[in-house]
Amino acid sequence: MPSPESASGPVASVERVSVRYGAQHALRDVDVAFHGGAVGLLGPNGAGKSTLLKVLLGFVTPTAGRMRVLGLDVATHPLAIRARLGYMPESDGHIPDMNAVSFVAYCGQLAGLPRSDAMQRAHEVLYYVGLGEARYRNIETYSTGMKQRIKLAQALVHDPDLLFLDEPTNGMDPKGREEMLDLVVDLATRKGVHLILSSHLLPDVEATCDRVVVMHQGVIATQGSIADLKERRRQVFEVRIKGDADQFVRALDGIGAECHDTGDDLMRVFVSDDQGPRDLFEVAAQHGLQIRHLRPSVPTLEDVFAEAIGEE
Repeated sequence: MPSPESASGPVASVERVSVRYGAQHALRDVDVAFHGGAVGLLGPNGAGKSTLLKVLLGFVTPTAGRMRVLGLDVATHPLAIRARLGYMPESDGHIPDMNAVSFVAYCGQLAGLPRSDAMQRAHEVLYYVGLGEARYRNIETYSTGMKQRIKLAQALVHDPDLLFLDEPTNGMDPKGREEMLDLVVDLATRKGVHLILSSHLLPDVEATCDRVVVMHQGVIATQGSIADLKERRRQVFEVRIKGDADQFVRALDGIGAECHDTGDDLMRVFVSDDQGPRDLFEVAAQHGLQIRHLRPSVPTLEDVFAEAIGEE
């Protein structure tokens, strides 16, 4: 269960953190606090998500800034933090010629568990992630989805207070992806584990998290409760037109409306509080266009994400 100090404040935070790889800024003056529960770390590939997790783990030393995890300073207490933190990396990291239960038990010992306790916990977490029947198989014979599960198992073996999950559904088929997300929800709700889920997949974050931090080009684009971020959006309509879509978008811009292209010839049009369907029909008529479909919709996390990173 969460520790007293993590329950009273953010479970992790960074203050004015910057990271450079040569001339490239991976993080630029980042300020963010991750509160308890399930928090999504969302952004396109290359946004700086993995670098931020590695900074909090103490794997990457920033060029500037301070970090705290579970109430401890990362610079001065990295080993104490890692003993209470589980990390599921994006890349595979199993040891060749080891079976699953031996590998997970070994990870438990590295986290400080006595050998007998580590082996017992390894069996328990392998059953929990759905690998109980395959726990004596060599990990190199595992499918991609099974390797994702083994990474989650090793992150859980020492019963951490906080989990970092980096792209946990990578390479999984739809059924395996759904099962992985169900495990994430179970960890955050029934088992009371705080977690940060890093992903470029919006549905994964929306299915599992209450709060979100959106990154773009090494900075924080927006953050907050997913429900609150959606609520701040304007009225939205789904619109399909017959005619020149680009002309319609330009005309909407002229009345202060905002349009996002969904990619399947359906537009999501955001209007101000004093605008409505009549205004959209008038714009279309003025430009010789015909609206074939129009219905009210609700803001989505995708809308929040598109606005945060400046996509139109």
